[in-house]
Amino acid sequence: MKTAVNKHKVVSEAEWLKARKKLLVKEKKFTRMQEELNLERRTLPWVKVTKDYVFDGPNGKQTLADLFEGRSQLFIYQFMFGPGDKVGCPHCSLRADCFNGVNVHLKHRDVTMIAVSRAPYEKLAAYKKRMGWDFAWVSSGNTEFNFDYHFSFTPEEIAEGKAFFNYAFQDPGPSEREGHSVFYKDKRGDVFHTYACYSRGNELFNVHYHYLDVVPKGRDENGRGPFWVRRHDEYDQ
Repeated sequence: MKTAVNKHKVVSEAEWLKARKKLLVKEKKFTRMQEELNLERRTLPWVKVTKDYVFDGPNGKQTLADLFEGRSQLFIYQFMFGPGDKVGCPHCSLRADCFNGVNVHLKHRDVTMIAVSRAPYEKLAAYKKRMGWDFAWVSSGNTEFNFDYHFSFTPEEIAEGKAFFNYAFQDPGPSEREGHSVFYKDKRGDVFHTYACYSRGNELFNVHYHYLDVVPKGRDENGRGPFWVRRHDEYDQ
């Protein structure tokens, strides 16, 4: 995305206000469209979860139903941290910096948010301590959870360059991918999968981009993607 910061006109306050009000009309239209899209997301049909998944975390072994912590809605961030990785993905780490702390608020709206990765829990706990995070993070390494929900891929799929990812058969890139998934648990204890997003669908939750998209230089990546991202303790001060 190229920046056009040097092409901006310098005008009077009155002219700026006129242009700003014109843009405001489009912003309000976009907000209404976004509300309609959010409603469509929430009214998607559900799929009942019939497989037993057991995760490893600070509370020992936990089922998918246990992860709700007594609430009816579960929001999962699929953090890219594979079994053989020494540290978590820097881009996922940036997202985690943004959502760390949000859970205390979501809990009061009947939502539990956690992160899930295939790396052993010991690695997750150590990295979480390094980064200074306090959100819940569990390992799915002993389950097929990541594969069933298309966030992780087999060596054969990676070698072939073809797997079901982002709702199409395509090259998924690395063997671990980031994303979000949502589940609902009813009063009988049945769990349902209600939503998931991948690739640029995750930008809805990329808070850093929402800030950058408003400043004059924008993302300033020139088509290279987020090449600039580092873990927050790795930037050159």
